[in-house]
Amino acid sequence: MNTSTRIDASSSSGQLEKTHLRLGFVALSDAAPLVAAKLLEFGHAHGLTLELCRQPSWAAVRDKLLCGDLDAAHALYGLVYGVQLGLAAPSTDMAVLMVLNRNGQAITLSNRLADALAEQGSLPKALATLGRKPVFAQTFPTGTHAMWLYYWLASQGVDPLRATESVVIPPPQMVAALAEDKLDGLCVGEPWNAMAEAQGVGRTIAYTGDVWPDHPEKVLACRRDFVDANPNATRALVQTMLEACRWLDGAGHREEIARWLARPDYIGIDEALIAARLGAGASETAGLAMTAPRNPPVRFFDDGAANYPHPFEGAWFLTQFERWGMIDAREDYAQIAARINQTQLYRDAAARVNVAVPGEDVTKVLIDGEVWGSGTASAAYARRFSIRR
Repeated sequence: MNTSTRIDASSSSGQLEKTHLRLGFVALSDAAPLVAAKLLEFGHAHGLTLELCRQPSWAAVRDKLLCGDLDAAHALYGLVYGVQLGLAAPSTDMAVLMVLNRNGQAITLSNRLADALAEQGSLPKALATLGRKPVFAQTFPTGTHAMWLYYWLASQGVDPLRATESVVIPPPQMVAALAEDKLDGLCVGEPWNAMAEAQGVGRTIAYTGDVWPDHPEKVLACRRDFVDANPNATRALVQTMLEACRWLDGAGHREEIARWLARPDYIGIDEALIAARLGAGASETAGLAMTAPRNPPVRFFDDGAANYPHPFEGAWFLTQFERWGMIDAREDYAQIAARINQTQLYRDAAARVNVAVPGEDVTKVLIDGEVWGSGTASAAYARRFSIRR
């Protein structure tokens, strides 16, 4: 049985417990749903006023969620699951309310390493030309970028824990670290890969959608006790974000959100760099020399297919925590995911704003040919990989 928080009939039509919500975000293009929701005030129709609170790092998002300074946040999927398990934070019951976007991240290499890869034809051979252990950056130890980077490296025959040094750098600081020759590669969300290429300090080699097509990325997250104490307000927040995600799919709206994200309060860089990898087409008109995004592109809505918080997707992160030695093997990944992902609350919210809920029978083939889906036996999955802790 799904143990997600359920909204009973009386509370589903009741008064909002809280009407002013503080939402955290990090300066990334996939904060677009929060920015659109605030600037277009989608919350007003659902009784909410939103206050956006930019955070300098994912650690800050985590800490402010845990102390209650933020009600909810734009968050790395894996961060939420790491907090649930007490990895690098006190174990706290968490809630994934919905998926905010799919795809939209990338792996960028230094020019030196990108050239070596082109010359040598394989990543292990290219890394050998450095004459030292390469340094790769990601944004949070249990976050999506760490998992995409490790998975991609392993798919190329490189052990990410033994053959490389992994460091944590907040997204807005990534390009400077690459420019200062402190890094050989990085995995981060946009627009920072686009900026690295535009500044001529690195080249995008792979997109995370190549690793797992249409993978879940950022989620709307909060503590579970917030859901329990504020079920109507939480449902109204999901309704609001679904409206914002639907708006982002409208004609011309990617260009418009790029202009808004370029403001100093949000990302604060050239809007053309933001638009280039949002599917807005601005890179051509601006004459920017950068790698064009390949399919699958960043997805915010897709008639609701992008937003459902499938528990099996959350369970995948648990298998990767096991694979890389962050947790011991256990048999309850599906049960943990069912507690964290608030599927019934999502269904209630989606029905109120006429958003279809996709089917739950989903299977994906990852970059190395491994299959992951709603019917995958997660208990043994991490032990199938030849490269693991």
